[in-house]
This record gives sequence, C-alpha cells and structure tokens, in this order.
Amino acid sequence: MEKKKRTIALIAHDGKKADIIMFVNQNKKKLREFNLVGTGRTATLITEKTGIFVKPMLSGPLGGDAQIAAMIASGECHGVIFLRDPLGMHPHDPDINTLLRVCDVHNVPLATNLATAELLVSQSSLLETSKFLGKVKTRLRRGKP
Repeated sequence: MEKKKRTIALIAHDGKKADIIMFVNQNKKKLREFNLVGTGRTATLITEKTGIFVKPMLSGPLGGDAQIAAMIASGECHGVIFLRDPLGMHPHDPDINTLLRVCDVHNVPLATNLATAELLVSQSSLLETSKFLGKVKTRLRRGKP
C-alpha cells in the first residue's frame, strides 16, 4: 500500500520570491515527496523557474493565505513554508495573521525563514506531529489519558 503524500504550502512575499525559488531548486529531490500548494504568483514562479509543480491558490491579497489556512484547519495541509518580509507592510495582514494562528492552533509546522524551511523538508517526520497531537487532544477531551 502506497503512503499518501503529505502537503506543504509554499508562500513568499515579493522580497523573498528569489529565496524560495533558490530553496526549491536546492531541495527538489526532497520536495518531490510532497504535494505542493502555494499562493498565486509564488506557485506560478516556482513552477516556471524550477520545473516543480506547485498547485496555485489565489494570490495572498486576494485570499490565498485564507485558502491555505482553511486547508490547514481541515487537515489537508501538513506544513507551511512562508518566507515573509518582516519589514514590509502588507494590505492582507489580517489573512497572514490568520494563517499563522491556524498553524499554531492545529500544531502544523511553520517555517518563516530558510533555516527552518530546511529543517521542515529534511525532517519530514515533523509533519506527523500535528496528526499525533490531534489524537492526544481528542483523548484528553474524552477524559482519557
């Protein structure tokens, strides 16, 4: 029986798009083990520049971050690499904050820089953490240790 591929979201603000393309190029072999989704322009650029298919959602300002947050909440996305520009202002900051909060609520690994992105793809067992903790939460709600 073939193991179902886990899904990772790839997102990058404009000032970080070159970094995410470099990251994908350096980690092609590892990333091929996953289904990849991304916000509009980031997904398109990665696919064009690296040859690795990334399923595009809407662009971030048009709701792409919210779409990915919904995927996380429904268990369809298991990790996020979000190379953010911490010095820039973004009109869709509420959506970005929602995405970050949903990752925390559902215990989904979130990498916001290249160092943690590298850890996430090299230690894919981290993507199992949310599944394990979800089971623990369910047991605790039922009053079982």
